[in-house]
Amino acid sequence: MKRRQFRDDEYWGRPLPGFGDPRARLLIVGLAPAAHGGNRTGRMFTGDDSGLWLLRAMHGAGFASLPTSERRDDGLELRDAYITAAARCAPPHNKPTLDELARCRPYLVRERQILTRVRVIVALGQIGFAAVLATERALGRAVPKPLPRFGHGSEARIGSITLLGSYHPSRQNTQTGKLTAPMLATIFTRARDLVE
Repeated sequence: MKRRQFRDDEYWGRPLPGFGDPRARLLIVGLAPAAHGGNRTGRMFTGDDSGLWLLRAMHGAGFASLPTSERRDDGLELRDAYITAAARCAPPHNKPTLDELARCRPYLVRERQILTRVRVIVALGQIGFAAVLATERALGRAVPKPLPRFGHGSEARIGSITLLGSYHPSRQNTQTGKLTAPMLATIFTRARDLVE
């Protein structure tokens, strides 16, 4: 169902591809397209509050040309970064099922195969973190045992890759103060240090 503020918009309403620099050393893995963000605009983390939070932090660390992400043709360019998600369609109640995540995993696996220069992965939320671990395992990479635990600011090594955990910049997290702008900025400052 469309929101009143977007009643004149034509919604994308299809699975979303990732986007960004094909030579990226930083990969960001989110949950899924937002119902009135990416599902509406046709680009991940675009046209919603989560995108504003994410792009502001990425811009501050030099990974994005703009601190906002409003629409597909807004001129945003990602620098040394690529954004994707565990699920490709906006899930009901923002909670993808395990079956949906499993069906979408081949797309994330294929992106990881194509993005050969990735050195750092920022996983947004526990579902993004779990999707990264499952994807790396599917690619035959040695995932640490016991499995790394998700937490904001958590770090794990998977071969030559560093996996950083971050709370997702969802309204639920940002409006309650679970995630603040400085907390998110710290994640991308750390990612910048690691890719350099």
